[in-house]
Amino acid sequence: MALVTGAGRRIGRAIALRLASEGARIALHYRNSESEANAVAAEIAAGGGEAVCLRAELTHTAEVASLFERTEQRLGRLDILVNNAAVFAATTLAETTDAQWDAVLDINLKAQFFCAQRAAPLLARSGHGRIVNLASLGGLLAWPKFTAYCVSKAGVIMLTRCLARALAPSVTVNAIAPGTISFPNDPPELADLYVQRTPLGRTGGPDDIAGAVMYFVGAGFVTGQILTVDGGRSIPS
Repeated sequence: MALVTGAGRRIGRAIALRLASEGARIALHYRNSESEANAVAAEIAAGGGEAVCLRAELTHTAEVASLFERTEQRLGRLDILVNNAAVFAATTLAETTDAQWDAVLDINLKAQFFCAQRAAPLLARSGHGRIVNLASLGGLLAWPKFTAYCVSKAGVIMLTRCLARALAPSVTVNAIAPGTISFPNDPPELADLYVQRTPLGRTGGPDDIAGAVMYFVGAGFVTGQILTVDGGRSIPS
């Protein structure tokens, strides 16, 4: 049984579909993407799987608590938490406001912490609990036009390591740091720029990240690790 946050679109959608294809019953969290989440649930059902859609504002701890209560009620237990929900916004040094900083840190970092906190006792009872956090290449490299985002994702990396120690041995906690992941409607110039910087000569796709999640789900002797899925972009030159 798995809960994927931000499961209605993009990477979250791909992760949810992959977990369902492997036999997991899925709780699809969404905030604003209700129609997209319902479409994912319908796709899972069409393939013979089972999914429920659950709305929550993850920056409010009371709604996080309710989300996990409803997940347990609907699924019966929880084996896997994928902390995927995030925002990606430009926040330059000179122009970042107090509200912008808080908005990015709240959803990208605070929400992951409190989701893990609520999930921990459920995952421990499962006997093979897994938490997979979505970090970013931006948590490893400095992108000054996206300072708040980079800081939040660097925080996810340290959060992952702290949680791995705190929840061992009953729950493993790992993170994935994606590079540029392309989707059909993305601006082509973004992909062109990334290809120039990447040893593998291409951008990644959502299935690359879903596959990395499945690796961590199946890895019983791996915890506290950060898997960079970036086509070699982060290799020092």
